[in-house]
Amino acid sequence: MNDFLTTEVILKLCSIVALIVLSAFFSGSETALTAASRSRMHALAKDGQKRAGLVGNLLESRERLIGALLLGNNLVNILASALMTGLMLSLFGDVGVFYATIVMTLLLLIFAEVLPKTYAITRPDEAAISVVRPVSAIVWVFAPIVSAIQVLVNGVLRIFGVKSDAGHWSVADEIRGAVHLHTEEGNVDKHERDQILGVLNIGDLDVEDVMIHRKNLVMIDVGLPTAKIINQVLESGHSRLPLWQDDIDNVVGVLHVKDLLAAISATNGDMDTLDITSVLREPWFTPETTPVLDQLRAFQQKRAHFALVVDEYGALMGVVTLEDIIEEIVGDIQDEFDEDIDGVKLQKDGSVIVAGDVPVRDLNRARDWDLPDEDAVTIAGLIIHESQTIPDVGQVFSFHNHRFEIIARHRNQITSVKIRQAAQS
Repeated sequence: MNDFLTTEVILKLCSIVALIVLSAFFSGSETALTAASRSRMHALAKDGQKRAGLVGNLLESRERLIGALLLGNNLVNILASALMTGLMLSLFGDVGVFYATIVMTLLLLIFAEVLPKTYAITRPDEAAISVVRPVSAIVWVFAPIVSAIQVLVNGVLRIFGVKSDAGHWSVADEIRGAVHLHTEEGNVDKHERDQILGVLNIGDLDVEDVMIHRKNLVMIDVGLPTAKIINQVLESGHSRLPLWQDDIDNVVGVLHVKDLLAAISATNGDMDTLDITSVLREPWFTPETTPVLDQLRAFQQKRAHFALVVDEYGALMGVVTLEDIIEEIVGDIQDEFDEDIDGVKLQKDGSVIVAGDVPVRDLNRARDWDLPDEDAVTIAGLIIHESQTIPDVGQVFSFHNHRFEIIARHRNQITSVKIRQAAQS
């Protein structure tokens, strides 16, 4: 009888050990597969790694994967606890329940949770590839049970008004979060972050967000003498200039410096025989509400670099160039603030003097701020939008954790603002 009891105890202990090993497998597999990089698995699958492809397939249905692993983990944990409780009761009587609780808690916590999950989280991709085949079989076996459980769970959630498929982030949001995290950890520098976010954010912009406003344009009256037009072209420093006739909104053509030089060369420098209108290119007008990506594609299709922007009434609002769009990705502001930044001057006290027409996005990029740019393109527009008034010189406003002091104004236009973060005031 004693030999039988000894054999029974040994069998139960071996069963408990085996179940703890299975529990460790389920716990480690869950951590590895949920932490594995889908992009890394996709790249490995492209290189011919079949098991990486299986990982990608499992990750496409995370609910089913996690449900199967949790089901298996709970089954082995409960069975191991039941066996340990029975064993302790047979050895120590009623107090054995207490002993079983203590022993199983320690064993499961250390060897079935902390140890396998710590290993899996340190090398998730490798661990995920190593366990993917058995996990795939487990998911297939438990699929009917998991589906039934998921239906039940979704039904209960709906009773409380919760939608199980709501609140998921888009891929772009996930990338933004990852970029910000790696920037804070020092793995991505600010310039690289701005370029990556520029690619992601460009799809949210319209032409009016990136155009050069008409008040900053150099435009030439086509009725001026040829020599004077040429002088203005040279003084402007631009390669393309719109020419107007009778009214500034009546743009009759775009003068390209390359065309002008060719025409001057053809006349051997005789300005009197040069007809400026003969070298003008037909103006291309685009609505200010055109998405930037659509405008970029249009530039590519037309092999053009320059378009005039008009509002819904056909009035000229500004110009947009291919360079303006590219700069939204590449950026034209340096990381260090001792560099010259158009319209932004860093002060010794930590504040900045900003021209009113500086785009909010450019200032955010220069100072690493997060002022909102949904309702206003420029700093002046942001102040007017928030204050609901055209402020006077000397007025001070505080919003979005920043302090804005109006320094200069020309007529109804804010031309200079002193800005500092509220925490510095």
